[in-house]
Amino acid sequence: MSRPLHRGVPAIRVTSSSNDLLDSQVKEQTEKEELDRNQSSHRFPFWSLFSDSSPLTKYDATDNGFASDPSTVGTPRSRHRLTMLLLKSSLVVIVILALTGSFWWTLSISTSSRGHIFHSSRRLQELLVSDLWDIGELSFGTSRMKEIEFCPGELENYIPCFNVSENLDSGFSDGNEYDRVCRQGSRQNCLVLPPMNYKIPLRWPTGRDIIWVANVKITGQEVFTSGSLTKRMMMLEEEQISFRSASLMFDGVEDYSHQIAEMIGLRNESNFIQAGIRTILDIGCGYGSFGAHLFSEQILTICIANYESSGSQVQLTLERGLPAMIGSFSSKQLPYPSLSFDLLHCARCGIDWDKKDGTFLIEVDRVLRPGGYFVWTSPLINVQSSLRNKEKQKRWNFVRDFAENLCWELMSQQDETVVWKKTSKKTCYNSRKSGSGPSICSKVQDVEFPYYRPLQNCIGGMHSRRWVPIEERATWPSRSNLNRSELALYGLHLDELNEDTANYRIIVRNYWSLLSPLIFSDHPKRPGDEDPSPPYNMLRNVLDMNARYGGLNAALLEARKSVWVMNVVPTTGPKYLPLILDRGYFGVLHDWCEAFPTYPRTYDMVHAEGLLSLESSQHWRCTMLDIFTEIDRMLRPEGWIIIRDTALLIDSARVLTRRLKWEARVIEIESNNDERLLICQKPFFKRQPS
Repeated sequence: MSRPLHRGVPAIRVTSSSNDLLDSQVKEQTEKEELDRNQSSHRFPFWSLFSDSSPLTKYDATDNGFASDPSTVGTPRSRHRLTMLLLKSSLVVIVILALTGSFWWTLSISTSSRGHIFHSSRRLQELLVSDLWDIGELSFGTSRMKEIEFCPGELENYIPCFNVSENLDSGFSDGNEYDRVCRQGSRQNCLVLPPMNYKIPLRWPTGRDIIWVANVKITGQEVFTSGSLTKRMMMLEEEQISFRSASLMFDGVEDYSHQIAEMIGLRNESNFIQAGIRTILDIGCGYGSFGAHLFSEQILTICIANYESSGSQVQLTLERGLPAMIGSFSSKQLPYPSLSFDLLHCARCGIDWDKKDGTFLIEVDRVLRPGGYFVWTSPLINVQSSLRNKEKQKRWNFVRDFAENLCWELMSQQDETVVWKKTSKKTCYNSRKSGSGPSICSKVQDVEFPYYRPLQNCIGGMHSRRWVPIEERATWPSRSNLNRSELALYGLHLDELNEDTANYRIIVRNYWSLLSPLIFSDHPKRPGDEDPSPPYNMLRNVLDMNARYGGLNAALLEARKSVWVMNVVPTTGPKYLPLILDRGYFGVLHDWCEAFPTYPRTYDMVHAEGLLSLESSQHWRCTMLDIFTEIDRMLRPEGWIIIRDTALLIDSARVLTRRLKWEARVIEIESNNDERLLICQKPFFKRQPS
């Protein structure tokens, strides 16, 4: 049976008929008991491959995901209250005695032994907290079993922290109304439903050129009147939007890319890699056609654009299976380290680079690597047009002179496009005329890991140890394997990176084998048959919530899976984001107690290894439920969640998945008894007509 060419395929209910295989009455009874234990999970065909001795309790989780204890259900109310009173009283006494004893015991131990005791003490604290929540659940009863409700229909494209009307009411203006503002209580505790007539995206590479019009919020007028270069290369065809990179408008993206390569001094865009160009930040990307074209040349292009309530550049780009996120130059620094990208591109991106005394250009300089390129296409650059318009000429002259004071070399100017090259030598800044151009940031100002800090008016990145010209870096794909001296900048040894890479090779192979049986479950597998090979394009958009060194990204590419990975480094964890970017991957800094800057339904798989432990070590600044509802918002219907963490946290998380309506299964990890794997799938809930 042929299957539709979709990124995901719905789980299929399978039945089991094994009576023919039973040869004794005892064996038949055993089979019935086993069937009863697995009845709650038969919607996942591959779950029967794994044993699970901890079925879901009928009591749900608290906001932090701790499970309840059903042991006292059904007792008389008077006995229940008396039991609860005794339990709580006993627990208070035990806690007081434990804390008192712990205090005097701590005073008696030596400093050298405290590190040895810390791990066991931490484990006891976690168990104590879990027990406290369990006892609390008994008194609340079934009130905590309620599933999370669906959001109203008008919130189908809901993004917390981006509320233009509220920003305007608060006095934001001059473009700042598009800023990301995470206000207290702005998060909605509901599950975002997909739009009417939503369909699972087509698999890559078909989905790059064709998307379902019902999946995104855009009007026909926006399709036909969009003015950006790459926006115009799309056609509305009944239920679909098709993208044509060979459009005759503006000579097409292919010719445009070829022109940029020639202006840099290359034969064509296929030579970008040899010139040290691997990662591109595309500002105001239209709908991603520039990056889509360069993907075949192994160039990784990430799109950033302002939040848009309709006709969003970011939403359509992600729907095509291309990297994108919401980002604004209006008043805050981007959440990327200094010296992160090889090329920045702006084709009629809507940013007035001459505004705010050149502060926007300073931010471009900060994230651009030494020797990197800034490509700008705008009618303002057209010489003939500027000569006839004094205002345009004045604005162009400001940008040109400011770029020179930033130590950018004007390499070429053709028609409406100009290319600058950032200096590779720090000495250039000291050789400038006194008082010309922005000053160099002090060490205090030059923060390498800014997280939405206000824009600076000084040149950043000068104090970074990562000041290495792109022409001196290894070209892709060799760049992904950093040498000893490069790793030393991050305090890592080569053995550590090699071990991480080897581990993720095994992990990716196991993940793929776990997910693939669902994709090929057209009919029950015959006994003795091997699982078919999973497709390389089973997934496309992958989000790694705690990326560490980028090991998952590296393993997926090595296995030739057709994915791109949004590597997220939590603000509360080790700061290895520069390492990820220097390996030729894309990544961003983020606080997972806040909403991620993306639209709903934009990722096929979300991966989180050790994230719950990390947040637990921070005393749960937000609840586990907050994190999980955000995952649900970002994940497309029938998308996957893979969480790997300690057994205690996974057991708590599994109970919480019932409130989110996820299909969930816990899998034991043979190589590590202290960790477990939680694999979930988000169901496809279709909106009913009102």
